[in-house]
Amino acid sequence: MLKKPKFWDKNHDTIFSIILIPFTVVLVFKNWINQFYKRKNFKIKSICVGNIYLGGTGKTPLTIEIYKIFKKLKLKPVFIKKFYSYQKDERRILKKIGPVLSNKRRQVSIEEAALRKFKVAIVDDGLQDYSIDYNLKIVCFDKKNFIGNGRLIPSGPLRENLKSLKNFDILFFNGYEKLNKKLIKTVLSINKNIKVFETYQKFLNLNKLKKSKKYLIFSGIGTPSNFKSLLLKNNIKISKYFEFPDHHDFRNHEISEIKNLAKKNNLKILTTEKDYLRLDKRDRTGIEFLKIESIIKNKKKFIKLLKKI
Repeated sequence: MLKKPKFWDKNHDTIFSIILIPFTVVLVFKNWINQFYKRKNFKIKSICVGNIYLGGTGKTPLTIEIYKIFKKLKLKPVFIKKFYSYQKDERRILKKIGPVLSNKRRQVSIEEAALRKFKVAIVDDGLQDYSIDYNLKIVCFDKKNFIGNGRLIPSGPLRENLKSLKNFDILFFNGYEKLNKKLIKTVLSINKNIKVFETYQKFLNLNKLKKSKKYLIFSGIGTPSNFKSLLLKNNIKISKYFEFPDHHDFRNHEISEIKNLAKKNNLKILTTEKDYLRLDKRDRTGIEFLKIESIIKNKKKFIKLLKKI
């Protein structure tokens, strides 16, 4: 995948976003066609956790947290993940938590889940799949970036117009930053019934890192700057920092260069769990990774909503 353009996250138009506006007509037409799809119901409850901002909204960690909630409620949940060859990292992370059904058509996976007597299908990414009548639709945003420049792909980072919020039930703002009340007003002006929650990420194995050491970090996730910020917040010393495109398929020579640079400068190597799982097994030696989990604020209220579906 290509690296996300920096102008996408400007809070204003640039020459690049303006030039690319005519190309957004493809997505506009696709989204218009979607409204005419006949949506299918299933013999199983379905929840979709997705976004309209392309990548880096805390979607997958939240999906995992929702799975854990339903498992505690003994409702036999299952992950549904549309098959994309370049998203093997996300499938591997989900499989470490629970069962995953993956197909090029989400409908097929949900039907299989019903046949296998699962009670709740939790769909990781699929809000733009209008062929499915979800019981609950959850949309995620990053507090810092929100909608970026507000333009549709490729002029900006949006898969749908912000007005699509009227189609969703719950919204999560992800991040450590204090939530801007203007964002809530914007959201409620579009959908007064949408429930707004906050979440942030926490490292699970931070105590394994040696804070006296200096680190070379690399990542290829939706918003790699968030990973770096979280490390600095936890007093991890970063000497070298490399960003790659989201879901980057790391080559052996790239990892060799990273290892040689780290050795030359006496640095430890650190990455995210998603990136680590994309590495060839032979390349993983000498590389540490951090696991994260999603912490939901006002979790009891959120669980009450989940119980109602």
